[in-house]
Amino acid sequence: MARGPLHDEHERYARVEAMRLGGVAVAVEWMPYGIGDAAAGASAGALPEIVAGYGLLELEYAAFRRGAAVMDRGTRGTVAVRGADRIEFLNRMLTQDLKGMGPGEVRCGFLLSRKGRIEADVTVADLPTGAAGEPPVAFLDVDVHDAARTASALGAMVFSEDVEVRDESGAWARIAVHGPEGASLLSNAGADDAALESLNTELRAVRATIAGAPAVLVRRDQCGSPGVELFVPLAHAARAWDALVGQHDAAEGGRRRARPAGWHAYNIARIEAGTPLHHVDFGPDSLPHESGVLAGRVSFRKGCYPGQEVVARMESLGKPKQRLVALRIAEDALPTAGSPVFERGADGEPGSPVGVVTSSTLSPMLGASSVAFAMVRTAHAAPGTVLMVPAEGGRATATVQDGLRFLGNRP
Repeated sequence: MARGPLHDEHERYARVEAMRLGGVAVAVEWMPYGIGDAAAGASAGALPEIVAGYGLLELEYAAFRRGAAVMDRGTRGTVAVRGADRIEFLNRMLTQDLKGMGPGEVRCGFLLSRKGRIEADVTVADLPTGAAGEPPVAFLDVDVHDAARTASALGAMVFSEDVEVRDESGAWARIAVHGPEGASLLSNAGADDAALESLNTELRAVRATIAGAPAVLVRRDQCGSPGVELFVPLAHAARAWDALVGQHDAAEGGRRRARPAGWHAYNIARIEAGTPLHHVDFGPDSLPHESGVLAGRVSFRKGCYPGQEVVARMESLGKPKQRLVALRIAEDALPTAGSPVFERGADGEPGSPVGVVTSSTLSPMLGASSVAFAMVRTAHAAPGTVLMVPAEGGRATATVQDGLRFLGNRP
C-alpha cells in the first residue's frame, strides 16, 4: 500500500489514546483503498492506504451523530482548474449547469464518456482570489482513482480558452470534519467566524486558515450531519490534523472534542444518509439515470456536454435497465456487498436474479436494522417492491424504499 501523509499521525494517536483509556485496545487498522472497480488494473502496492478504524467503532460512529468526527480522506483526489474561462469551460464538460456560478459556490455533476457512462463523480468548488494573492481557482473533488484521468480528459478539451487543468492530488492533503460539533472544532483550530458563517449552508466553499496554514473548506453534508471537506497544503497536513484531533475539554477530565474516524464508521453514516459512492455503488459502466443521484448531478436545461445525447435520449425515450435503490431488510441478518438480489416468487421463494447488493450496514439509527444499497432492474425498483437476498447463510426479505436516505425514513 502507498502510505499517506498522515500515516505517522494516526499511529501516534492510537498509542496516546490507548494510554489515555488505560487498557482499551486501540490500534490503527489499515486497508488498501481499491474498492469495487477502482482497484481494476492497480497493483496492491499502488493502492493508497486508508484507515479502516481504530478499534473503537461505536465511538467513531457516535462522533458523526453527536460530536465531531475527523477523517483522513486519502480516498479523494484534487483537480485544479484555473483561468478566466474555467467555469464556462467546465459548464461545457460536466452534466451540471454551472452557468452563473460564482466564487464560494459548489455544485455537483458527472464527467461522462462519449457513450454517456460515468467517468467521474465531480464536486466543483469555485474560489475567489485569496488574501495572499492566490489566483481564482475551481477545485474538483473526485475519487482519488479518477483524478489523473479527469485532469487528462479535461485538459485534452482545452483549445483557445484561458484554462489550465492540473491534477494536484499530490499537493493537497484531504481531511474531513463531520458532525454537529464540527464548526466549533474548526473555530478552535483557527478558522475565523466569517469563514464559518459562509459555510452555514451546504454546497458552499471558502478559503480559511487552519492552525496558521492556508486551507480550503467545502461544505458537503454526506453523512446526515454537517460535513466540511478540507484541502490543506501537504506541508501543513500534520499540523492541521493535530489542531483538529488534539482538542480536549479541560473541565471534563480531558474528554476529546473530536474523534478520528475510519472507513467503517464513515460507511455506516453515509449509507444511513443515502450517499452512494462512485466505484462502490455505481461505476464507469453506469449511466447517470442508474446512479440514484440523477437529480443532484444532471441539468436538462443546459447546452451540450460529452455524452449529453445519451442522457437526453434516456430521459425522453425510456427508462434505464437498472437503478440504484435502498433496501430495508426485514430479518436480523446482513447481506454483504456483491450478494445477488432475487425477485420473490408467488410461493415466497427466491425467483430470478434481478440485481446485486453494492453496500450494506447495520444502522444504529434504525435500531441496528440491516439496510443496503443495491443495483436492481428497473422493473423491480419501485418503492414497496419486496425482493430477497442471501444473508448470513440464510435468506432475507428486502423492501425497496422511496429514495436512498434511511435517516428519518422509518416504515
